[in-house]
Amino acid sequence: MGAHKQLIRTSCLAAVLIACTANTAFAHELEVQRGVASFYSDRFQGATTASGERFDQQALTAAHPSLPFGTKVLVTRPDTGQKVEVLINDRGPFVQGRVIDLSKRAASKLGMIRRGVAPVMITLVD
Repeated sequence: MGAHKQLIRTSCLAAVLIACTANTAFAHELEVQRGVASFYSDRFQGATTASGERFDQQALTAAHPSLPFGTKVLVTRPDTGQKVEVLINDRGPFVQGRVIDLSKRAASKLGMIRRGVAPVMITLVD
């Protein structure tokens, strides 16, 4: 194998190892995240999310500032014990102190529609 091909092969392997290490480190970083959840306004129905999907208030989806798109998380209200599993497909929330923005259906499953916000714990789903 030529030196150029060997260099490319070594570089690709290094990139894969770095990516795997980063994902593993990230998974350990978010064992449990605590904060306040909010939910999307109806005016965002049909808008394009940061992942390129159309936003659907009836889907069990959410926005998170840094989790990779396609990540599944369990959102739990510690004050009521209510839980919902959602798929991260957008970025946000952009309000200080809030850790996740939920679709209306997900917020409804957490019983937070009337309040608008609720304390939550976020954990990764395997």
